[in-house]
Amino acid sequence: MGTIDDANRVAVQRILDSQPVLAGVAPAGEVIPGMRRNLILHAGPPITWERMSGPLRGAVIGALLFEGLAADERQAVALVERGEVDFAPCHHHQAVGPMAGVTTASMPVYIVENRPFGTRAFSTLNEGYGKVLRYGAYSEDVLSRLRWLRDVAGPLLGRALERAGGLDMKALMARQLTMGDEGHNRNVAGSALFARLLAPHLARSGPVDDVAAVMTYLAENDLAVLNPVMAACKATLDAAHGIPRSTVVTCMARNGTDFGIRVSGLGDAWFVAPAEVPVGLFFPGYTQEDANPDIGDSTITETAGIGGFAMAAAPAIVKFVGGTPAMAVQATLEMYEITVAENPTFAIPQLDFRGTPTGIDIRKVVRTGILPRVNTGIAHRRPGVGQIGAGLVRPPMACFTQAVEAFAAGVE
Repeated sequence: MGTIDDANRVAVQRILDSQPVLAGVAPAGEVIPGMRRNLILHAGPPITWERMSGPLRGAVIGALLFEGLAADERQAVALVERGEVDFAPCHHHQAVGPMAGVTTASMPVYIVENRPFGTRAFSTLNEGYGKVLRYGAYSEDVLSRLRWLRDVAGPLLGRALERAGGLDMKALMARQLTMGDEGHNRNVAGSALFARLLAPHLARSGPVDDVAAVMTYLAENDLAVLNPVMAACKATLDAAHGIPRSTVVTCMARNGTDFGIRVSGLGDAWFVAPAEVPVGLFFPGYTQEDANPDIGDSTITETAGIGGFAMAAAPAIVKFVGGTPAMAVQATLEMYEITVAENPTFAIPQLDFRGTPTGIDIRKVVRTGILPRVNTGIAHRRPGVGQIGAGLVRPPMACFTQAVEAFAAGVE
């Protein structure tokens, strides 16, 4: 039996050797394992309806309206309270979702394949900023947008990706980091690259009006690439999961109530503690008092070594989440203290092209007291409102101490 460090080297090498490719788009019910009409996938660790936060409840209500399982909010809540709706974490079904992360059977999802290791991951299409389902809004304009993504954008993007033979997400992510993105809250360059790579194929994939509408959607949405980036990170990290004796974190996720982590060598167990409330900048009319606790699977980016771990690459992010460019550099430097390796593919120009810190080690987190840094959007704590700002947050230390204790118990 090898050492813990040997196991961690294997886990991280799998991360570094991964080659996630965006292969297509399809209805969730056709490709996500175990997906069914009355199943709602959500972000973060498992949670019951009774403990769900406002934005997650709002997204669940909106999803039931979107699927035609309820005619109004009252019927949606009654359906859930009668036990006729099942809930499960996206991560239990090879999926990830930003913010509430709610995914249902008829929603179109990106399909990412990590071909060297045979892992697949899925993520919904990004709706854009502001009043959207993933932040718990469910008004008619939100549902109309979801129907357009299902009926027009999803099929057209799927045909374009088929014509393109897929997109190399690792190359796209590497390039966006050299262009001022960090890959989580700032995806301006990545979304532009995404649109540019797809444009010639989109133009040949459907009626001109639909092509124009999808190109407009891509042009106006600086977060368009976030969801396939998240799926690429998920497919990458799943390749590193299940290495005996490895203490590398393979998942960090939050559901708006709890923050949970999973560790490569500790099977499918979640280590959970109450989520913190992000601190940041707010849209006009909202304050810190309106903010919900941290929510979303998008911390899969930090788990893979980008996002908050690559803040040095994205000095402009501080205009969105708060802080200074110097703080952004310091944030990345700090993350080298709790990781196993550096990813040379994800090079940061501001650090003389040093690779991003990669492979969070639960032992280093507990020993140093340094918690991972996370960039994130901020949802209103009430259902039906949507995004109210963006900021910074860290996981609770209890997740990591629980994991270290479980690991120690297992090796004794």
